[in-house]
Amino acid sequence: MKVSRQARILEIIENKNIETQEELLRELNAAGYKVTQATVSRDIKELKLIKVTGKGGRQSYATMKNIGTIFDERVATVFRESVLTVDTTAFLIVLRTLPAMAQAAALAIDAMEWTEIVGTIAGDDTIFVAVREEKDVTVIANKFRRLMKENQS
Repeated sequence: MKVSRQARILEIIENKNIETQEELLRELNAAGYKVTQATVSRDIKELKLIKVTGKGGRQSYATMKNIGTIFDERVATVFRESVLTVDTTAFLIVLRTLPAMAQAAALAIDAMEWTEIVGTIAGDDTIFVAVREEKDVTVIANKFRRLMKENQS
């Protein structure tokens, strides 16, 4: 029963925005699982569910595997809203950001974990992005430019 119920919980949070344990309890009851709030609470802990803030600032339960997509969206948003220009040299990409936003944008770039990027150095409004191979500079610079354009559409 427990395995079946926990599988159903995962299915519910995958398909619906569940904001509270009470909502999850109602969904389980509607699916034929007669459980208490204490059982739901234990299941949440055992399944290692977390609360994440989605669009509109509302929080809902998610699994750790779903956090990647949410995190990727946030990373892209930080990048788009911070970076103003992209310039290149032999093995470096130089990004200009809004004042005081270079650190946040560099963290976003690092979180993208692109294998072509060796690392970033951020000041106040400038980021140096070191690229492994010269041929990758244009590829990565164009990826950055595409990310910036997503903000304008």
